[in-house]
Amino acid sequence: MVQRIAKPTVIPPAGNLPKRIAEFIGRVNSGTEGVSIAHMTSPSGWMEPGQTPEFDEYTLVLRGTLHVETRDGAMDVSAGEAIIAPKGDWVRYSSPAEDGAEYIAVCVPAFSPDLVHRDA
Repeated sequence: MVQRIAKPTVIPPAGNLPKRIAEFIGRVNSGTEGVSIAHMTSPSGWMEPGQTPEFDEYTLVLRGTLHVETRDGAMDVSAGEAIIAPKGDWVRYSSPAEDGAEYIAVCVPAFSPDLVHRDA
């Protein structure tokens, strides 16, 4: 049966500044464990702790620039670009640019605080 998602659930974020995480599909909003899809909006200067998640994360930047750090280096991902962060790889996201960032994050399996393994 097709399930309509009328609205997202706003999930509390990690990081130094308020960021909006609107989960449309995932463990909280739809009870879906296999995948999560969230619309993220982060302000200029936002940074979260590094993480080594137990899920693959696919990120599509819609607006602004998302700064992505890995053990191999760092990159700026601009509007219209995407990245794949494989499970088990350390990664840290931030939005240092003046206009912040707006992006879609897809996690397989679905995001969970128990699976993200954030740095202390």
